[in-house]
Amino acid sequence: MDTQWPRWEVFKQDTPHKPHQAVGSVHAADPEHALLTARNVFARRPQAVSMWVARAEDIYAWTKEEIAQSQLLQAEHDRAYSPPSSPRKYLVFRKTSHKRSMTFVDHVGEVEARTPEEALAQAQTTFTDAEALAWWVVPADKVYQTDPSPDTIESWFAPAKDKTYKQQQFYATVGSHISKHKLGRGVEDD
Repeated sequence: MDTQWPRWEVFKQDTPHKPHQAVGSVHAADPEHALLTARNVFARRPQAVSMWVARAEDIYAWTKEEIAQSQLLQAEHDRAYSPPSSPRKYLVFRKTSHKRSMTFVDHVGEVEARTPEEALAQAQTTFTDAEALAWWVVPADKVYQTDPSPDTIESWFAPAKDKTYKQQQFYATVGSHISKHKLGRGVEDD
């Protein structure tokens, strides 16, 4: 029996004009717990205005290679499977680079579809501005997000702005936080 809480994928938006990006995952009991844990883990630096979480099991993911292989089996699957009649909204995410600095899976838009496979097919024809290395589609009703009101943004993300010790550039020099006065004297009191 698995004793861990479910895994939630975390999507962070750095500024209002950037897309939400998959930044990692957390284990949590429910959506609210997942958002709080995500904030503590992924919003340590000042750049964040919104967070989304979705249970990992609700994310449908395909790599470029899986898509090529599955297209051979899709026709047979379509003949044997009758999808639900009413469409639902899916959020679409795409990964376009293996470069270390650009490995995010970015939110690129939404589609209406009856199945995740149909959502993938629509995404591939709708979002054609860049070659995709991987696609994720997530039912929109399975994505939980922070409240977009200015008060929530301020209370959730602003406190990190003053925490410079958590910014990468402050780790460059070991001991830079120690004054010259105490340097070399050990931990003696003045």
